[in-house]
Parts: sequence; C-alpha cells; structure tokens
Amino acid sequence: MTKVLVTSAWPYLNATPHLGTMVGSILSADVFARYCRLKGEDIVMVSGSDEHGTPIEVEAIRQGVPPKELTDRNHARVVNLLKRWGISFDNYTRTESPVHKEFVQDHLTRIYENGYIKTQETEMLYCEHCGRFLPDRFIEGKCPYCNAERARGDQCDACGRLLETTLLIEPYCVICKGKPVAKKTKHWYFDLPKLSQQLFDYLNGNKQLSSSTRNFSLNLIKEGLKPRAITRDVSRTVEWGIPAPFPDAKDKTIYVWMEAVLGYVSATIEYFKNLGQPEGWKEFWFNKDARTTYFIGKDNIPFHTIILPALLLASGKNYNLPWNISATEWLQFKGKKFSKSDKFGIWIDEALELFPADYWRYFLMATRPETKDTNFSWALFTEKINADLNDTFGNFIHRTLTFINTQFNSEIPQPETLDEHANKILSNLKEKVEAIAAEIEECKLMAAANDVIGISRIGNQYLNEKEPWNLIKKDKKKAATILYVTSQIVKALAVVSAPFMPFTAEEIWRTLNLHESVHVQKWTEALNPLQATHKIAKAKPLFRKIEDTEQKLDEKLAKAEEKLVKTPRDP
Repeated sequence: MTKVLVTSAWPYLNATPHLGTMVGSILSADVFARYCRLKGEDIVMVSGSDEHGTPIEVEAIRQGVPPKELTDRNHARVVNLLKRWGISFDNYTRTESPVHKEFVQDHLTRIYENGYIKTQETEMLYCEHCGRFLPDRFIEGKCPYCNAERARGDQCDACGRLLETTLLIEPYCVICKGKPVAKKTKHWYFDLPKLSQQLFDYLNGNKQLSSSTRNFSLNLIKEGLKPRAITRDVSRTVEWGIPAPFPDAKDKTIYVWMEAVLGYVSATIEYFKNLGQPEGWKEFWFNKDARTTYFIGKDNIPFHTIILPALLLASGKNYNLPWNISATEWLQFKGKKFSKSDKFGIWIDEALELFPADYWRYFLMATRPETKDTNFSWALFTEKINADLNDTFGNFIHRTLTFINTQFNSEIPQPETLDEHANKILSNLKEKVEAIAAEIEECKLMAAANDVIGISRIGNQYLNEKEPWNLIKKDKKKAATILYVTSQIVKALAVVSAPFMPFTAEEIWRTLNLHESVHVQKWTEALNPLQATHKIAKAKPLFRKIEDTEQKLDEKLAKAEEKLVKTPRDP
C-alpha cells in the first residue's frame, strides 16, 4: 500500500475563493485524493488558508480591520464552503496555526545554520505616504521582462517570472497609488544559487513532471537563480506574519511564499499530532516509497519546482521532493482571468446559490484547463450539464433503475446466458474503468471526467439497440438479461463517478441499496457484479435540465452576489 500525500495550493484569505482557484488546485486535488482512497492507498490530503500574504494586509487596510479579524472570518467561511463542495481534506489548516509557525521557524533556523541564508543591505521601495516598505502585493508596475501592465512585486502573471519590487518599471503603491522612493534596509536572503545544481538534477531527473513544467523550471535555473529575500519589514501600523527567527531580525517577518510552501509539511505534522501519532508524518516526508502530488495553478509553478525543493534540500534532512506537480492553465470568465484582487469572476459561494456542487464539480473537471486557458461561458456550462449529466448520465441510470422498479419488482433480474453482445458491453465497461483509472493517475482529469460520461453512453446505446421496453412483451427473459447488464454499468458508474460527483455517486449507491458508503469501497468494486434478485430502492431523477438563457443566468449570478454582499458570507 503506497503512501500518498496529496496537496493543493493554499488559497489567500483576502476574499472567498473563485472557480479558478477551485479548478486549478482544490477540486483537482480532491478528485485525485478520492480516487487514491478508492484504490486503497494510504493517503493524506492537506492544505490550508494562507493568512500571511500581502493580499490579506491590503484587503484588511481597505476594510479598516485588523488582518486577524479578516482571516478568522474568512477561514471559517472557507472551511464551511469546502464542506459544501464535498472537498475531503484530512487536514485543512491555516498559517496562523501554532504548529505551522513553530515548524517554519525551526526549519528556517536550520537552513540559516547550514549556511543557506545570508544578510544583505539593499534598496527597497518605500511609500512615504503610507510609511512602509512595499513588499510584493503592495506594489505594482510594468514587468521588466515582458512589459505587461500590473505585474506584482513578487511575480508577473503574464510571463510567470519571479520578480523583485525594484525591478518593476513605473512602480506604484497599490494603497495610495503614490510613487515610491528607494530606501536602504537590511534583509535576510535565501541563497538559491548555492542549490542550483541540486535543483537542476532533481528537475531533470523527475520524469513524472510534465515536460512544460520541467522545461520552464529548468530554463529558470539556466538563466541563473538569484538570492531570494526571505524576510519582509514589519509595518509600522500592524505586525502580521511569522517573526523571522534569525539573530537581530526582531523587526522582520518571513516572506509569505517561503513559509506557505512549508505548510505542506506542517499540515502533515499537525494532522498526525491530532491523531496522537506525532511521528506518523515522517512516513510521508522521508519514506522514499511515498509520493507527494501537488495541484496548483500555473503561476505557482516556480514556488513548487524551485522554492519548495530548495527549502527542503537546504535543511540537509533528506526530505522527499515533489513527485508530481499538476499545474493548470487559467480559467477565464468572459475572456479575462478570474481575479480576486479585481473582484472579477464567479465565487464558490455564488456558484452554490445557483446550482448543486456536483454540477460545478463535473463541469470544472470536464473542462479543466490542462493544456491551454479555457473560457467559462453559460452556454458551455448549460451544454455540459444538459447533454452530459441530465440527458446521458442521469437519463441512462434513471431508465435502467425505473425499468427494474416497474418490471422486475425492484430486483436485479436473473439473466440468461450472456450473449456475445452482452459480453462485449461488459468488456468495454472493464476497459473504460481501467482507462479512467490510468487517466486520473496521470492527472488527466478532464479526459477521465468525460470518460465517466462515456460509460453511460455505452449503456444508453445498448438500451436503444435492444429496446427492452418492447422486448419484455414477448420475451421477458431476454429483457431481464439486458437489464442485468445495464445494472452492472450503473454500479460501475456509482464507483467511477465518486471522485468527481461524490454526492450523486452516494445517491446512486443508496438507490442500489448497497452496504456502507460508496466512498469506503475499493475501485475494483466497480466491476464486482450486482447479484440477481438483489433488491434496489425506488429511483429518482439525479439532475434537472437548465432551461435559463445566458442573460437569465447572468441575472441570477448578479442576484446571488447581491444577496451574499447584503448577508455577510459567513457559515
């Protein structure tokens, strides 16, 4: 039984996450983790709320509240929303966790003692109006590499490069829009160049990574890594973040990305500590047979292929480095990137005001932006829900089970000897189940989600060809054989849809009147046949068709936003 650690990027708590955050990291991780559990792997899934990033400070200033008040409120909201979305974290924690703070300080102290952190006096941008040095999200300007507007002080979204604030062209303070001045200050720097060869060897040898992720990261190393500031100046108005543990650094905090990626380790430690197994985390971080898989958006690639491995290598403790990093492209809304800072897109609480979680879960996975940016539209959403979920998946299951309800006293029919066609259908079913497993393991979640629907297409086609509703009038035994076959497909669908649509899968499982929950079964149960005479419950429709026009759906989205603004987005 392989030990598998599944992680997703930690969402900033400056606002409720949007669908772009959900598809790229959280939901993708959940689908993968649910599959791993069905496969019988020893799996732990962790993440948490990123509370210390400058977006939180910026938003707290805008709202006129202390950062802790903002993150306490938002963390509670996000935990509740993730539950409603069916996200199955073993530990969803926060960067304000005492376990996280202690681990980060201990880990960075060790790196400092190992000679990978050095001090340097440098010029940084300072806003005289706000009275503070301007770290990453407090400053924007033009990217010095691609000339894109609104590049942040830590990274350019357009080209993905890591930046320092002093590199920006025409920089300005995001709070007051004023032009900053350069001032000297002392900071502690992570000596990334020292680790260049080890990072190159790790990336070059990790064939599990996609070629695009690996090549992008290798090119960063070939261009020459630079020391990266690991501290930030404390604001004169509020102390926020983890205090730097280095000598003479009492007025500094840890740069958020240097601590957030270490949260994958601290969240694992916290999980096992809460279980009363304080040493259990080591099996996932030092056992060389264990695997760690990270689900992120493409803007986070360098932090997971360069920064995190470097931090782990610098400790000298032989941590497991990322085994796989699944990075998605952007999910766009009306041709623009979803953006919390710009308040543009669909938020995960708004989404649930409009449709059940499984509608969104399926759609986001079936259109997952794996190789290129994708554009959300109500037309595509409506098409996928109506054609895939309602007319194909839901229709097949409902046709099969209601026919058994009405014509076979709700009992799985006793088949005659299966003919060549029936055996071919069951053989195709087996191939599809195995194909979906392989696709999920390769993080090809879009193909896997669509292949789940493909199984129900096989069942629908079989029913249409055999017409048991007509056949039963003259040969009930042959009709029984057909429904026996399609009932096996229904059971398989309950299992293989569970990672994608956990609520729907559980409803199918209950209707089949099978023991326990579908989520504690094994993947192989998909092909374990239902026995003849097994009694099922009365079937109900699983989905409803979307009849609204795009304009009407836009209006409903606006009303959902208005409602959630008027009623604070608390659990």
